[in-house]
Amino acid sequence: MEQSLEIFDRLVRELLADEAQNPVAEYIPSANLYARLDLKLQKDGISAAELEASLKDLIFTTPRTATNGFFNQLFGGRQDKAILGDLLSVILNNSMATYKAAGPQIGVEKVLLREVCDMIGWDEKSGGTLAPGGSMTNFMGMLMARDAYNETTRHAGVHQKMTVYTSIESHYSTPKNAAFAGIGRDNVRHISTDAYGRMDMAVLRQTIEADLEKGLHPVLINCTAGTTVLAAFDDLRTASEIAKEFNIWLHVDGAYCGSVLFSDKYKHQIDGVENVDSFTLNAHKMMGTPLSCSLIVVKDKTHLKNSFSNDASYLYQTDHDEFNPGKTSLQCGRRNDALKFWVLWKSVGTSGLERIVDKQFALADVARDYVRNHPDYTDYSIDDSVAICFNYKGIPAEDICTLLYEHSELLVGYGSFREDTFIRLVTINATNEKADILKFFETLESFVAEHEDVFSKLLLA
Repeated sequence: MEQSLEIFDRLVRELLADEAQNPVAEYIPSANLYARLDLKLQKDGISAAELEASLKDLIFTTPRTATNGFFNQLFGGRQDKAILGDLLSVILNNSMATYKAAGPQIGVEKVLLREVCDMIGWDEKSGGTLAPGGSMTNFMGMLMARDAYNETTRHAGVHQKMTVYTSIESHYSTPKNAAFAGIGRDNVRHISTDAYGRMDMAVLRQTIEADLEKGLHPVLINCTAGTTVLAAFDDLRTASEIAKEFNIWLHVDGAYCGSVLFSDKYKHQIDGVENVDSFTLNAHKMMGTPLSCSLIVVKDKTHLKNSFSNDASYLYQTDHDEFNPGKTSLQCGRRNDALKFWVLWKSVGTSGLERIVDKQFALADVARDYVRNHPDYTDYSIDDSVAICFNYKGIPAEDICTLLYEHSELLVGYGSFREDTFIRLVTINATNEKADILKFFETLESFVAEHEDVFSKLLLA
């Protein structure tokens, strides 16, 4: 172990030093991957020195998601205290199914979830759990909605034509989850949005009424707190009124931006969250913890037990169910994803988490102001969003993003809303500063100028 820790320390120090000079790793086309890197596995082992050399080559060519050159996904940066917690969870290697296997770590998870429930405004009947990613927590929300509608489903199976409602701009996991839940992709209603990317509540109501007239069974309204492209927030207060009227479970996918819960300044974007049935957020996005750290909380925790509990005498041998979270989880063996978020929260306090969230919006304002005040840019953004959507000099977004990636300059993605496709810059990395955002635009502009001939040909094609 001492030798492995020494290797780890050397590799990390070298990586951090190199990242400071080269924020984007060497680009390796997938066609060249196995020729460029020694990834093969052999019969006999290799020496520690050979292993270290192989590891260095591998990690130095892996995309660098924590630098000021990464704006591609809805995560980024490094919160060092959260990394400390994650490293400790790896060393401890507890399974979070039982108190017998995890001990005090169960308390860590329970405190974390209790605080989130309290911040929403829920009483002691609420509770939650963690799962590996927002797709999975959203799946859990759908399963609880299905089972709450008809409690026989979890035993007899789906035997009614159930329907699910979600924004056309919502995450792609919703139709996948409907297939997994036995509801079916064809029974997901993708509701149109307004000009700001928010689900149209009038259309939602009309669609539910039409399905009821057909004898169908609406079971879930899935609202989004931070759509994937525009980072828009659905109107939770109106959605909750509709859900209450028709007795439909209301789930909020806050995987991307649900962490506005921690911000006094931006919490208004989830106004009405106390009225929903379940809510999910990813601490590995706005909070900057390492992947993955996805929380789902539910207003009435009995739904967790009803949908996910199963007796197993060989496993649950000590303590009561409150300290055996395997009975309220989709998984049995489950890594300790709570500790990294707890260490971060413990170290910086709730006010520190608020500063992390607020800074991302402040950085977004810097980027949005830059785009809106420079004539070579076309702005597609909405206000109060951590996604800045734009095009530069009329060049197709796909071309700019691809060439920046292939030349190891910047990692940034593109998205579409209605008829427009654009570069999507996300300011989810709270370790960035204003200078890093301005450097992004400087790098983009210099790159386009340097490759003017290439882009001119693309525009003429």
